[in-house]
Amino acid sequence: MESPGSTAHCPVRQQRARWERKRVCTARELLETERRYQEQLGLVATYFLGILKAKGTLRPPERQALFGNWERIYAASLELLPYLEEGHWGPGLEGFCSHLELYTQFAANAESSQAILQAQLKKNKRFRRFVRLQEGRPEFRGLQLQDLLPLPVQRLQQYENLVVALAENTVPNSPDYQQLTRAARLVSETAQRVHAIGQSQKNDQHLLRVQALLSGRKAKGLTSGRWFLRQGWLLVVPPTGEPRPRMFFLFSDVLLMAKPRPPLHLLKSGTFVCRALYPMSQCQLNRVFGHSGGTCGGLLSLSFPHEKLLLMSTDHEELSRWYHSLTVAIRSQKS
Repeated sequence: MESPGSTAHCPVRQQRARWERKRVCTARELLETERRYQEQLGLVATYFLGILKAKGTLRPPERQALFGNWERIYAASLELLPYLEEGHWGPGLEGFCSHLELYTQFAANAESSQAILQAQLKKNKRFRRFVRLQEGRPEFRGLQLQDLLPLPVQRLQQYENLVVALAENTVPNSPDYQQLTRAARLVSETAQRVHAIGQSQKNDQHLLRVQALLSGRKAKGLTSGRWFLRQGWLLVVPPTGEPRPRMFFLFSDVLLMAKPRPPLHLLKSGTFVCRALYPMSQCQLNRVFGHSGGTCGGLLSLSFPHEKLLLMSTDHEELSRWYHSLTVAIRSQKS
């Protein structure tokens, strides 16, 4: 017969007790956050989508572009919540996974949605008045429509954290262990796809911004199809003479060196002229000095088959960031 203190000294039972405590806490957090999430989805569905449909303030194509599949995502949450409230985590989350494609579609539409919102707020006075009226309702607690539109993408990240934690803290002989494990895998895969979509959209925004900064015939198409990594001023050190400041744009495959146009240029003040493109696949990178910190900055050497660049910065941390980014670009091209 076991003594009362035997459980307290059994490592396996102690571990299972810890798992159970974490599982209970995670399940409670999933339930509480789902209630709040569903409430916010419902606010947008009721006070924006529902009324916009009834009043016709936006045409159907614009309304669809703005909200995407919001109502179907809301319906999926309405379906999931009763399972969570009854403690049926496995069946509820397994069923919910059949709706995960809605989140991928929503993320793909996110950039267009924000663009439509800003455009309509700017040019559609009736819609602008309507949005301000709805946002002023006490139910929204000061939140604006632009704060609420990214909600499903943000919630997917929460789903990943919570469902994975729930699966990890469920003992293998639990009835819903297999369901939770499958759900965690599917939610994680969807979250990774959505993250990749978000990264691609951010990159597109960077490329458009950089393209707008570059002028001249040589600049057209230079940023197309590339991944932007960083930009900034560096000093180009020539064999003779004084260092010259140049703006550098680093992409996944090339380093672009640009010269600023004169401030008094009538049409293109504030833009840059492309002076050179350096392929990262042919680059040999070295730190000439600035390895050990300090306040004196440093010097980078970039060697190419037909040219050598010496780039200087008086900011050591900035130079270190450039060194890291250049190393990443070079490795990506040579791997």
